[in-house]
Amino acid sequence: MANLKKFLPHLLVLVGFVIVSLFYFSPVLEGKKIFQSDIVQYIGMAKEQNDFRDQTGQEPYWTDSAFGGMPTFQLGAYYPHNYVKKLDSVLRFLPRPSDYLFLYFIGFYILLLCLKLDFRLAFLGALAFGFSTYLIIILGVGHNAKAHAIAYMPMVLGGIILTFRQKYLWGFLLLSLAMALQIGANHFQMTYYLLLLVIVLGISYLVDAYRKNILPKFFKALGVMVVAVILAIGANATNLLATQEYTAHSTRGDTGLTISPDGSDKPAAGLTFNYITEYSYGIMESLNLFIPRFMGGSNAENIGKDAEIYDSLIKLGASPVQAADFAENAPTYWGDQPYVGAPAYIGSTVLFLFIFALYLVRGRLKWWIVGGSVLALILSWGKNFGFFTEFFIDYVPLYNKFRAVSSIQVIIELCVPVLAVFGLYKLFDPKLQKEAKVYALKWSGIIVGGIGLALLLFRSVLFDFSGAGDSALIQQLGADFVRALKEDRKAIYTEDLIRSLIFSALTAAAIWLYIKKKLTQNWLVPVLALLILVDLISVDKRYVNNNDFVSARQMDRPFQPNAADQQILQDDGHYRVFDVSGSPFNTGRTSYFHNAIGGYHAAKPGRMQDLYDFYISQNNMEILNMLNAKYFIVPSESGQPQAQQNPNALGNAWFVDDIMWVESANEEILNLKEVDLQNTAVINSEFKSEVSQGFKGTGNAEIQLQSYQPNELVYKTNASSPQFVVFSEMYYQPGWQAYLDGEKVEHVRANYVLRAMNIPAGEHTVTFRFEPEVVNTGSSIALASSIILVLIILGGFYYKSRKRE
Repeated sequence: MANLKKFLPHLLVLVGFVIVSLFYFSPVLEGKKIFQSDIVQYIGMAKEQNDFRDQTGQEPYWTDSAFGGMPTFQLGAYYPHNYVKKLDSVLRFLPRPSDYLFLYFIGFYILLLCLKLDFRLAFLGALAFGFSTYLIIILGVGHNAKAHAIAYMPMVLGGIILTFRQKYLWGFLLLSLAMALQIGANHFQMTYYLLLLVIVLGISYLVDAYRKNILPKFFKALGVMVVAVILAIGANATNLLATQEYTAHSTRGDTGLTISPDGSDKPAAGLTFNYITEYSYGIMESLNLFIPRFMGGSNAENIGKDAEIYDSLIKLGASPVQAADFAENAPTYWGDQPYVGAPAYIGSTVLFLFIFALYLVRGRLKWWIVGGSVLALILSWGKNFGFFTEFFIDYVPLYNKFRAVSSIQVIIELCVPVLAVFGLYKLFDPKLQKEAKVYALKWSGIIVGGIGLALLLFRSVLFDFSGAGDSALIQQLGADFVRALKEDRKAIYTEDLIRSLIFSALTAAAIWLYIKKKLTQNWLVPVLALLILVDLISVDKRYVNNNDFVSARQMDRPFQPNAADQQILQDDGHYRVFDVSGSPFNTGRTSYFHNAIGGYHAAKPGRMQDLYDFYISQNNMEILNMLNAKYFIVPSESGQPQAQQNPNALGNAWFVDDIMWVESANEEILNLKEVDLQNTAVINSEFKSEVSQGFKGTGNAEIQLQSYQPNELVYKTNASSPQFVVFSEMYYQPGWQAYLDGEKVEHVRANYVLRAMNIPAGEHTVTFRFEPEVVNTGSSIALASSIILVLIILGGFYYKSRKRE
């Protein structure tokens, strides 16, 4: 009974999290789904894979529907013995996206409990973290993997802290499971950022252990954590090994190419500095952590009919409806980033509590939070703090594998609420002198109020509210329109600045009343919770609200075939489609219906991207012919895309008369424009030992594709003499195996991206099967790691029970 009473508050908190998660995304209770643009693209990309799984019960691990063909390792592939995924599905029992919001709450709640905070303060902190604007925004656009990974970050930190507190069994249990779940979320950029924070945390605890002369305890805890993390990695071995394998062949890897289409040098591996830092936070722009629309909010802000641009558009001749539509998606953002969907707002109430806590909290907790936050803030500036970012790109392992450096601010969004709530814990500590609390409140008010008032009074001196895209708007709509737009930017800047100052003042007033004993702790916590919720949710609802939900059918089937699709689908052969009616390498729509040359993915196949940069983007027909682009989808004057058949597509496979041997990736790609690809194959000399030179050209020879599945292609050949054949299929050596009449044979890479092999004279069957060994290896490791993890946990509990006895 005593244990039930002890657990009851936590049970009520869990119920509260469920209610809040469902309430915020209430349309899910009607069976609706949130329209997530990135998930729509994913549905298109994964259509062939999911259909094959439904029809056969098997996993293909390859899809031909995007980029000419690629592994499905980063498209939601299912792996044997993935027990982490099963555990995750149990925790995410709510409809999406309420499930991710619930994970935000529960993960942060567990972290604060590990820091020995009262359940009420932990509940307050969880709300502050979960409703941080950036975390809601990524749910709105469909960055589900990112949200998923972020949600498990606090649990990982909680496991580390428990272990450092010498709660070895519980720390091991929480860390191993949380780390396994975090890695299993499959967003390695967020895992990498978590690692940076953990390193800062570890340094803080190491220094503290050295000062207290308890280094043996530190290293014992470290040993426990190493074992927990190794087993967590092992439980995700299949996904990690498959991702590592594919990364080497993706745009994150090294294709060997050292030149760009314009002849300039290209980095051999990793991403370029400009690509990595394309989304860099402005140094001043970081103030939108405190003031939501400090730099205009987003590129499509709803500012209503009272806006200056509404009147300006009316004067330009727009109808009231047209002007209103424009004002609902106004380009008010005036920062330097290419596009911003919403500001990364932490909350003025939370940020005030954070500054207040800086004066009250001492020791290692404060320093790893401050250290991690400062590191994340500086790195988020990217090219705006170039020398620091360049140092990380050049010298910190793996940092050059990730782009959109601004997203590292998730570390700030995690750290700030922790210290903010811990500051309240110190406020409620009767041992802390009243003078210290008053001093902290005074200086917090001076800092926040001083900065806020300076930004308000000198706004016209400090800023001109000009945006990077204003010159284009002047050309389109005139200088008067841009002047009106600047006035609107200034107005929403002022409105949100005053708003933040009001919330800060109310927070300060509530704390003052508590210090003066006019307000009890039991009242202060709900008052602050109300301020935090009103502050954050009112901003969140500007960008993610009930209007973003659609019927489940619309999300389950987001693409409808147009006339061009219907015409092409009448052809039941195996071919590819190149859609130039939009942006072919940034859409999953074509992949939903056809085997596309384009697609939508953050890590495209590296050699296919090279081919696009050099040739496909220029509509080079010879390259498109060799990729078996039998149909094009093109725009028409009517506005409806139409299909055009390409009679010159080379088909699924063809015999060549000659081979051009080259010595490098540069020569491979450049010589594609120098030869007749129907008769000559361009092959790197690294494959010379695997190619027989004794073929005699086409002669009387034929080859036909007999059957097609994503992971198996069967060809029939008949030739009077030995031949060399090129297949219009992507070369991916780690998984694809070639068989001639059932016997495994070698095949090589030709024409930079395709497969090729020798064929002897006579009738033969050529079979290509995708048999990724990495899946078998990883699954064995995952099974063994899961078993060891369970045995260690059971053994630990058995040991503790015997020790109590």
